[in-house]
Amino acid sequence: MRVNHVGEICAQALYQSQALFSRNAALRRYFEQAAQEELDHLAWTADRIAELDGHTSHLAPLWWAGAFAWGSLAGLAGDQWSLGFVVETERQVEAHLASHLQRLPEADAPSRAIVDQMRREEAEHADAAVAAGARPLPAPIAELMRAAAKVMTTVAHRV
Repeated sequence: MRVNHVGEICAQALYQSQALFSRNAALRRYFEQAAQEELDHLAWTADRIAELDGHTSHLAPLWWAGAFAWGSLAGLAGDQWSLGFVVETERQVEAHLASHLQRLPEADAPSRAIVDQMRREEAEHADAAVAAGARPLPAPIAELMRAAAKVMTTVAHRV
């Protein structure tokens, strides 16, 4: 659950930075609304970690700063690219959550409910970005994002 919590920290930074650099008022509101929706995920994961007597990542400020930088680059590239970044991010997160759901014990109904709801909502964010005019990212950028996510999930799992 700690990895999912870190993902939600990153989502806050991504959407906040993309809103900051959006050139379109309607898209700025889209990014701000998405960040607001991700606050629920952040709270759900934090609460579940506490219930499981765990701890959130000690590197939270680093995760936030890195994601803010990524989101800023996407935002500076332009709104369609920024939306493409949302699509790629959310599709990768959706896949991660689906994989996590398969690994969670059937008996852990609270965690399963959280992860499944988050998975559905991340898919909705991706679909909304596509509908808003997302431009597909070049394969090397998507692969770079996948590699960065792998580092984040591996480290966050432990620290």
